[in-house]
Amino acid sequence: MADTNSFWKYCDEKAIRDGKMRQDLEGITVVALEQAVAAPYASSRLADAGARVIKLERREGDFARNYDSFVNGLSAYFVWLNRGKESVLFNLKDKTDLEFLHSVLSTADVFIQNLAPGATERAGIGSNELRQRYPRLITVDITGYGSTGDYKAMKAYDLLVQAESGLALLTGNDAGAARVGVSVCDIACGMYAHQAVLQALYARERSGEGRAIEVSLFHSLADWMNVPHLQFEYGNHHPTRNGLEHPTIAPYGVFECAGGEKLLLSIQNEREWQRLCEQVLGRGDIRIDERFQNNTSRVKNRRELEKLINSIFGLLTRDEVAASLMDAEIAFGRLSTLEDLGRHPQLRTIVVETSAGDVNLIAPPVLDESAGKRFRAVPDLGEHDAAVRREFTADLPHVGSITAIAR
Repeated sequence: MADTNSFWKYCDEKAIRDGKMRQDLEGITVVALEQAVAAPYASSRLADAGARVIKLERREGDFARNYDSFVNGLSAYFVWLNRGKESVLFNLKDKTDLEFLHSVLSTADVFIQNLAPGATERAGIGSNELRQRYPRLITVDITGYGSTGDYKAMKAYDLLVQAESGLALLTGNDAGAARVGVSVCDIACGMYAHQAVLQALYARERSGEGRAIEVSLFHSLADWMNVPHLQFEYGNHHPTRNGLEHPTIAPYGVFECAGGEKLLLSIQNEREWQRLCEQVLGRGDIRIDERFQNNTSRVKNRRELEKLINSIFGLLTRDEVAASLMDAEIAFGRLSTLEDLGRHPQLRTIVVETSAGDVNLIAPPVLDESAGKRFRAVPDLGEHDAAVRREFTADLPHVGSITAIAR
């Protein structure tokens, strides 16, 4: 939608008319024994859709709470991934807490966990046991490498899996391999888990049965590596690290404008090459130069071409070059700083309440009329502990002898 501000205004006005936003997963209860990024990503998207998410945290809290303190003293990771949840303190080794957990699970719809391999099984709350006890429950185990194979007991973190999956060797430039700048393995895994939960909820509407779901960081990124994998396995082709330039198309890479600001452009065909030469560079003669007359010759003489383009772009501001490229209908992208991102005209934000004040987050990418600019709050550690425990233990005959009833 071209005017996103108008869209948000429409959503907010609709919320006022309706009294609240449409909550597609209202009535769904998710119990999340989670930490870090992958599982909190999945449960946060369920919370955004209206599910009740009860987040079980150890006494010292999800360790993502302490990754940094940049957001008014709070962790950027935690603020991003834990809006709309209820925080309850939980000790996996405490018998009373396990009985409390069963009282919650007896009416819950989804159980998500990403503890160390084998931790839930040792505590007697592994997926197999829970699925037998609660047939309608959907269980989600998020691991590093899956539950079978030689690596099943290995801990895994994002950067380690970027390396193990081969992604790191495809990222970077001639100077060496590099990490993708965000937690791409964790995010991919959380996205797959969220997708699988929604599919399972839909299937349960017809079958009445829950299911066990398993997602791993490694398998999530391995799926994303299918193209280079297939190129190598069937064509003996190993993609090279090309930094910010395309290996087989030119010009397709980064160029420097006045003041040192940088911009990428992409030429996909000869028509675009002609428009670049004539309308942007003002040099129609370059188009017929034998060094640059087709893509093959341009790739062969890439460095000479880059030097020529930079000599022209270097006299213009990045905004001037961008305007010229847009007029010529040539694809481009600014090499944006984080400051540029915060001011980007297409950026959408939401407001999330925290104990340290309101925080503006980048909005989820999917727009529909159930969206809104204000989302539910990020919980303090143990904020909902007393209330949730009262709710789920009020009807128990006495603590310590609960027998959960299969739903």
